[in-house]
Amino acid sequence: MTTDHHPIDLEQKIARIGNLRVHLSQEYEASQNISWLGQELPESSLQAAWMRLSEDDLPMNPRLVGKPGVGKTTLAVGVARGLGLPVYLMQGTSDTRPDDLIITPVITDGKQVSYVASPLVTAMLVGGVCVLDEGNRMSEKSWASLAPLLDHRRYVDSVIAGVRIAAHPEFRFVTTMNDDASVFDLPEYIQSRLAPQIFLDFADPETEKKIIQSVVPYTSESLLEILVQFLATSHHYQNTISVRDGIQVAKYAIRLQQSRNLTVSQALMESIISILGEEALKYYPPDPDPTSGINSKRGSLKPV
Repeated sequence: MTTDHHPIDLEQKIARIGNLRVHLSQEYEASQNISWLGQELPESSLQAAWMRLSEDDLPMNPRLVGKPGVGKTTLAVGVARGLGLPVYLMQGTSDTRPDDLIITPVITDGKQVSYVASPLVTAMLVGGVCVLDEGNRMSEKSWASLAPLLDHRRYVDSVIAGVRIAAHPEFRFVTTMNDDASVFDLPEYIQSRLAPQIFLDFADPETEKKIIQSVVPYTSESLLEILVQFLATSHHYQNTISVRDGIQVAKYAIRLQQSRNLTVSQALMESIISILGEEALKYYPPDPDPTSGINSKRGSLKPV
């Protein structure tokens, strides 16, 4: 297999770039039953962005924006799998360097220098999908190293290895970006390359119920109904409690029930306090179990 003169041995997970021998990163191994259960619009928007209309047409480089926990990474992985492409996940942080995004030298046991391709470069070489998670936590310097990859040039340069790496025609890229105050503002020349912007909001209660059921299938109907109502109330008051938080609450509440013989309401309230903090109890629905002994800790809600 070759990609613009980059021979690849998938069995050995080795690529040759010029005279350089590079080890490939591992493919992202998510649960085989992962699927997107959220809104249809973001899913169809991402599918459209990655569409190729001809052999000469290039897929776009979208960014998925939304609150933490709304399913941005799950959406990207689900659409990539629908295309039958391997997925490579890379986490962006404030400490991510350009070298981390491309090729990293490693000293082997024999005191030799070995080169390892990042998940992004591996996806470029094999024609897979790179999901750059939380991309707006990276600095401009790191993003600048990807600028030629995100336009018609479709390549990156490794300063450390002294090679230029061209992307496979089937390579796709997407970055997820949290909509919160702990991130960087991207420069305009990068934002213009990360198009389109696809926004993900909290799902409706029925969809959130299906999501929790799919991840925690042993959740009782009574616990699920109260939890979904709790999430819906928090969304109404524009809190950032997500369905991912709801999954954690459900998992811990079920464990509390079984280990300490608590009622559904007692277990849910204690789980919410432990995972989200006591302040989150103000979104808890009217207590169906007045004997729980925790109801008095709930706060009062004010209109938005």
